[in-house]
Amino acid sequence: MMGGRREGPLMRNASQSAVKSRILMAIATGISLGCVLAFLYPHGFFSSSAPTFHSRRTQVPSTKCESSEKLNELKTEYAAASIRNAELRQQVKKLTEKLRLSEQEKDHAQKQVEALGEQHKAGSFGTVKGLITNPTVIPDESVNPRLAKFLENVAVQRELIVALANWNVKDSLEIWFTSIKRVGIHNYLVVALDDKIAEFCESNDVPVYKRDPDEGIDSIGRAGTNHAVSGLKFRILREFLQLGYNVLLSDVDIVYLQNPFNYLYRDSDVESMTDGHNNMTAYGFDDVFDEPTMGWARYAHTIRLWVYNSGFFYIRPTIPSIELLDRVASRLAREPKSWDQAVFNEELFFPSHPGYEGLHAARRTMDFYLFMNSKVLFKTVRKDARLSKFKPVIIHVNYHPNKLERMKAIVEYYGNGNQDALKAFPDGSDW
Repeated sequence: MMGGRREGPLMRNASQSAVKSRILMAIATGISLGCVLAFLYPHGFFSSSAPTFHSRRTQVPSTKCESSEKLNELKTEYAAASIRNAELRQQVKKLTEKLRLSEQEKDHAQKQVEALGEQHKAGSFGTVKGLITNPTVIPDESVNPRLAKFLENVAVQRELIVALANWNVKDSLEIWFTSIKRVGIHNYLVVALDDKIAEFCESNDVPVYKRDPDEGIDSIGRAGTNHAVSGLKFRILREFLQLGYNVLLSDVDIVYLQNPFNYLYRDSDVESMTDGHNNMTAYGFDDVFDEPTMGWARYAHTIRLWVYNSGFFYIRPTIPSIELLDRVASRLAREPKSWDQAVFNEELFFPSHPGYEGLHAARRTMDFYLFMNSKVLFKTVRKDARLSKFKPVIIHVNYHPNKLERMKAIVEYYGNGNQDALKAFPDGSDW
């Protein structure tokens, strides 16, 4: 039998009492400590709020240090979040642009299919109508990122008036942009062909764009004749179209009386004013050619149309439009003595024939009373009591060499109400 110490009932009771006492003391200590901690940390150990202490002398420095560290951490986190936010915005912008381009490509394909007539059977007599509106190109900002950024701040609904100018036309240019401002047009731009005209525009708060150096263009821009400078527009406008902008090309011998964007159809590749002076010459007519030696067949019928004016036309960013600019620019380079307006019209109107592929572009002639040339004004309108009260959209002084004087008179007549302002001028020129 193994020997050992055995506890009696009394010893066991004392031991159990001691254990109970220690347990009670531990519980009391825990409760007390819990109360103290609850008082010191009312929001918990892991709360972002700083604990409240009663002893300012011992705890405030520690709180300031912790607050400073916390503030620095927050600043770092805010900076990182801002960078991330900017990255996310850029990603959203890129995705949005991709979606837009995807929708545009889909729209282009749809329009091309409709134009080819592959989706529809011909309708009943009198209900068939062909489409003349070509889809626009996908904008390519890589062509000229600087110009693309510039146009974002100038164009309205991807449209703007564009004029080329050098110092030689400074006085006409001033009347031109003053009339534009008076009408309240904001989406216009001068492409400066020399530094002096760029400075002049800037000093008059006129949107101006100076191209990157190009000796082939700059030499003509600085000292070229009016016709030579006019021919430059077909090269310069190409970038605007590649960037996806609709351009209303304007010479500077034009007075603006209303906003032209309110009177455009926008259904063709090129929408141009005409040099015609009545319905027949402006819109076309059957011109009969008489050749008596042919006897019975002496009369040959021809279609005649007065040319479009290459100093004022609206051109959409389509493939045929860009092809037109390329064709005209190429011919002017090969044929330096050619007149840009003649080449412009030949490329627009000459049909395909053996040895020549014509341009497949849709075109529209502007209303010659709204978009008026100076022949219409001085030969007809000013002498007609009814027509003289009508206000055109623009007047282009293209038929007369004394442009500046006539432009000033037009401003006086239509802008300032001087009914005698146009009377002193002859119908045509003095020579």
